[in-house]
Amino acid sequence: MQGLMMDRPLLTTEILRHAVRNFRNTEIVTRTVEGPIHRYTIGDSAKRIAKLANAFKNAGVKQGDRIGVIGWNTYRQFEMYYAVAGIGAILHTINPRLGPENAAFVINHAEDSWLFYDMTFEPLVGALKPHLKNVKNYIALTDSKHANDATNYEDFIASENETIEWPEFDENTAVTMCYTSGTTGDPKGVLYSHRALVLQTFASLLPSALNVAEGDVLLPVVPMFHVNAWNTPYSCPMSGVKQVFPGPRLDGEGLYELLDSEKVNYSAGVPTVWLGLLQYLEKTGKELPYLKKGLCGGSALPEALVRGFDKYGVELQQGWGMTEMSPIGTVNTLPPDIAALPIDKRMPYQLKAGRPLPFVDMRIVGEDGKVLPCDGECDGQLQVRGPWIIKDYYKSSSQTLTDDGWFDTGDVAIIDEDGFLQITDRSKDVIKTGGEWVSSIEIENAALLHDGVAQAGVIGVYHPKWQERPILIVVKAEGKDPTPDEIIEFLKPKLDKIAWPDAVEFVDEIPLGATGKVLKTELRKMFKGYELPG
Repeated sequence: MQGLMMDRPLLTTEILRHAVRNFRNTEIVTRTVEGPIHRYTIGDSAKRIAKLANAFKNAGVKQGDRIGVIGWNTYRQFEMYYAVAGIGAILHTINPRLGPENAAFVINHAEDSWLFYDMTFEPLVGALKPHLKNVKNYIALTDSKHANDATNYEDFIASENETIEWPEFDENTAVTMCYTSGTTGDPKGVLYSHRALVLQTFASLLPSALNVAEGDVLLPVVPMFHVNAWNTPYSCPMSGVKQVFPGPRLDGEGLYELLDSEKVNYSAGVPTVWLGLLQYLEKTGKELPYLKKGLCGGSALPEALVRGFDKYGVELQQGWGMTEMSPIGTVNTLPPDIAALPIDKRMPYQLKAGRPLPFVDMRIVGEDGKVLPCDGECDGQLQVRGPWIIKDYYKSSSQTLTDDGWFDTGDVAIIDEDGFLQITDRSKDVIKTGGEWVSSIEIENAALLHDGVAQAGVIGVYHPKWQERPILIVVKAEGKDPTPDEIIEFLKPKLDKIAWPDAVEFVDEIPLGATGKVLKTELRKMFKGYELPG
């Protein structure tokens, strides 16, 4: 016997309708690419979203068409999220940090027919144009004053009607797409559905997750091209949260100005962004009177950042997910009894990736494929499943899931009895030494506690006896000049002996990937053929 409930589709336009009905006067603030601060309300945005959707319809955009965008977090790209999806088309957010070759690949692979871009990326778009097979329309995300004779967004929507009757369609219709960073081969396309993103929006707003609500002010530093800014273009309107978009200025000073002037109490970004803000605070002596919490993801949260922001009254919480997970899998919201502990005692918990959102199942398996216990000790390959987790890659003929329907994340992890996840490393980055596994992440995070270390990366290099041994690659902090021996001695009480690096090498710059992660592949190229001292 089935229930007798209405079968209404879960569409992202319903989030917009809800926001306009309940939070129409909530602000959306942007530091624009052109410079000035732009300020309007959710109600204002809905009228412009309707104008953009009508412009698309009048230009012949059909359900399923792919609309590409290379842009910063701004109100115009926010409008694209709802206008494109609302007519059944697909918004393809393109990461400019992929580089020209990979950017051209993903635009062609997605078969984008339109390409919108912020003027910052006009040179990139100009270089890409001869190589783009399907793009027929190029629109600059600006006005006629700044468009350099290109067709511009404001003119594109100017004459359109600011009301629209949103169509209804299957909730499993594709809504947005993102590509993986392409660090191992070509980027892979992940195609999200309306249903998946609406369900994740509900789950992400729980007290055990983002826990934001009307009256909160959120600044998403994480880009919209980095898996939809971790779902915030949906979760903020759903809950009536004021959004503050940073535009192109992601430096410490630029972020501080908005955090302070807009009284932001929640922000989200990768560790490199948080590090830049912390360095700015320490250099200037300024405080953060409004910011209370920050979500850190993309790579492991270093203890040095947790302690650094704790001094300013800001709790950094770690989240974990993947492009293939839409992206949120876990958020580390500490139980009240642990949150009340002194920082030294709560630190082991705060450095974990957190507990999974509802409907996200997790397990760890050994090399033999057998499921391992969640006892806080066993580590193995992390596999996941759930309603917003990938089933197949776009245009892929290879098998994506395990035979029993789980997605293998490529991470090595531990899960404890209380459900807390701890990522120990990427499977390809774990260092095998003398039959034991050593986590490169653990060494990197320990090194970042040294005040002379600005950035750290760890790779394994050949050893004739132990197979591999770790070396630590360091960018020195400004004004500091630590020696290799000094850093190794600093690490010894913090790591098991097997994890002590055999050498420390200093570089001017550590290569970072499109999402701010240390590119271990590039480090291995830089140190190819490296011979350990002695």
